[in-house]
Amino acid sequence: MATVSTIEWTEMTWNPVTGCTKLSQGCRHCYAERLALRFWGERAFTDVQVHEDRLDQPRRWRKGRTIFVNSMSDLFHERVPAEFIARVFDAMRACPQHTFQVLTKRAERLAELAPSLPWPGNVCMGVSVEDERVMGRIDLLRNVPAAVRFLSLEPLIGPLERLMLGGIDWVIVGGESGPGARPMKREWVDSIYRQCRTAGVPFFFKQWGGVRKSSTGRELHGRTYDEYPPPRFAPV
Repeated sequence: MATVSTIEWTEMTWNPVTGCTKLSQGCRHCYAERLALRFWGERAFTDVQVHEDRLDQPRRWRKGRTIFVNSMSDLFHERVPAEFIARVFDAMRACPQHTFQVLTKRAERLAELAPSLPWPGNVCMGVSVEDERVMGRIDLLRNVPAAVRFLSLEPLIGPLERLMLGGIDWVIVGGESGPGARPMKREWVDSIYRQCRTAGVPFFFKQWGGVRKSSTGRELHGRTYDEYPPPRFAPV
């Protein structure tokens, strides 16, 4: 399944894997789980499935697009066979007209499999970091041979005062949204912004979040921050 995305930092989503299980506190109010409850009928979100028939979808899109891979799962979930992950990477390598954004919370498995995967220049690899308890994911990402490495600090539920941004090419920050959303403090965001400026890392502010994120908006310091790494990674 591939759809036009409303996620601010991408254009399309492509889901060769669907389903996931909770791993850390950032998963508590998972947006993908809420979508699954609405649209999947009796299938549980914890039912992780791979979809062979979706591997060729990007080949059918001739115009280059920026594509978020597995918005409804985690490619490096332990139930996804390593062989299938390699096939997803082969599919991305076969479509140089596109830019693919892969995001995982399972940085340990990413680091384990990274040496055996092809890393074409059109793959942007990121990890989710919601608070200081999972900052170790950044060190694991730093050693992955991706053309662009990025951090998704969303949902930001705690301060990140000592980010080590060496080897990191892009930072996205966002608050939690939807039912039960936990608040994100302004000082947390300002600190990350300053750290990005000091390190020369592009900063993308996605949202303040909240139960109704449309009412809180995306402005920080009276403006929006839609910064990207090198031009090919910016949605057209």
